[in-house]
Amino acid sequence: MISASSTALSPFPTTAPSPRQTRPLPPLRAIQTAAAAAAAAANAKTGAIIIGAGLAGLAAATRLHAANTPFILLDASDAVGGRVRTDVVDGFLLDRGFQIFITAYPEAQSLLDYKSLGLQKFYSGARVYFDGRFHTVADPLRHFPDALRSLTNPIGSVLDKLLIGLTTIRVSNRSDDEILRASEKPIIDLLRDTGFSDTMIDRFFRPFFGGIFFDSELKTTSRLFDFIFKCLAMGDNTLPSNGIAAIPNQLASNLPIDSIALNSRVISVEIDDDDSSRNAQIVRLETGETLESELGVIIAVEQHEAAKLLAGPDEANPVRARPGRGTVCMYFEADRAPVREPVLFLNGSGSGVVNNMFFATNVARTYGPAGRTLVSVSVVGEWEGVSEEELRGRIRRYLGAWGIELKIVSRSHTRYYFVKYGRSTQAPPTTASFVAISSSRLLVCVDHLTTTTLDGELVKAKLAVEVVAADCAISLEGLLERARVFIVLSDLHSSMTPLVTHKTSTTDAETMSLRVELLFSACKDRRGSR
Repeated sequence: MISASSTALSPFPTTAPSPRQTRPLPPLRAIQTAAAAAAAAANAKTGAIIIGAGLAGLAAATRLHAANTPFILLDASDAVGGRVRTDVVDGFLLDRGFQIFITAYPEAQSLLDYKSLGLQKFYSGARVYFDGRFHTVADPLRHFPDALRSLTNPIGSVLDKLLIGLTTIRVSNRSDDEILRASEKPIIDLLRDTGFSDTMIDRFFRPFFGGIFFDSELKTTSRLFDFIFKCLAMGDNTLPSNGIAAIPNQLASNLPIDSIALNSRVISVEIDDDDSSRNAQIVRLETGETLESELGVIIAVEQHEAAKLLAGPDEANPVRARPGRGTVCMYFEADRAPVREPVLFLNGSGSGVVNNMFFATNVARTYGPAGRTLVSVSVVGEWEGVSEEELRGRIRRYLGAWGIELKIVSRSHTRYYFVKYGRSTQAPPTTASFVAISSSRLLVCVDHLTTTTLDGELVKAKLAVEVVAADCAISLEGLLERARVFIVLSDLHSSMTPLVTHKTSTTDAETMSLRVELLFSACKDRRGSR
């Protein structure tokens, strides 16, 4: 028996409310589905059970729904989104942490309707503060005059700027799969081996990619650097008009109204290995209700939460949580923005509390009321021991030296988001694999299994759903395309015979087996009996 402690019941509204609305969720007592209605009295059998309504959980639900596969999505929170949430405060849209959406994310392109998100673009480059002045670093393909003027500024040499162009060509000519399978090293080593000067690294790459990965030391894997660099070269940095929460809200709005149960805390996931004919997964809610999955349980919560969920007393934990990286995002109001461009400002001085900041209302006017200016400031690192008041004061004093005066109309206008576990650490060695606990059909989606990006959340979901799909004979092709994925599917229907045996290896050259046992007639019978 594996016991997993985690993440009560409320249907999601038919149409996801705009982040500007404050419509309260109705009180919920039960999931409005035939399967879940019986849960209070006995184990209710359902299809797949997804724990966690963040992007990974919502994407998994979206793909299961498209395949006409029954599922229920459980989340302990009062809204979908997980880490991707937006608060509405006095007309301002405050994303929970510094979050941007890159339009070139490959998996996002297949799942999201970009037009309805109303994506607003950042300037393709940055303004870097150094030696008391701001200096522009620009994408020469989109802002050639700016890039030409910046060749001789102190943010790197002319050679450094040429190397940026060569890096763009290098990553653009490689597939995502090639990038994520390539040999790896820390970003700092990659930059130095490429020939970038210390001034370029310290004044641009460290604050820019340090802000993306919450890693000012640039110890993150070079695979992630190449992947993000390629996405930035081929797409745009953007903000959705209604806040970053518009992304999970869009996914949720396309799901059946009775398929999402909010305020639904899971206290255990029990795998009954004693009955080999069933190998059932029992999900127990805080209310005492239970659900039994016929297809599998997808755990789509943060890595450290997944580790807790799977920390049973009698079994070794199959998920080893890596240390997390933290950040602080604080919002202010300013009398005005000193520039009109939707540009990201970087601290290239090598000192000071601020890593990056931007005027959110310059990027998306909808982020604040007319005539008012919203400022987003990010601090990278561990600030758990520093009070909000002290950090706020340090930020205001530091940006005052930049000539940016911040004001606080009321405490509600200055929101403080301390994200202790913003991303898992992805320093080498990393893997590009997917975990499925053998013989239990308990599928785990955690950060270090894919890129720690918004797109990585969607990829994790796709891999998990393909396992469920294989069990139901929905889709084998997508599963076999990913030779790097390690999955052992066993304990399927007793009459199933092995059709495929495929051997592969992970990125660290450890050979594993991929065994898929399918019998289409049996699966059709199972689906038809539901």
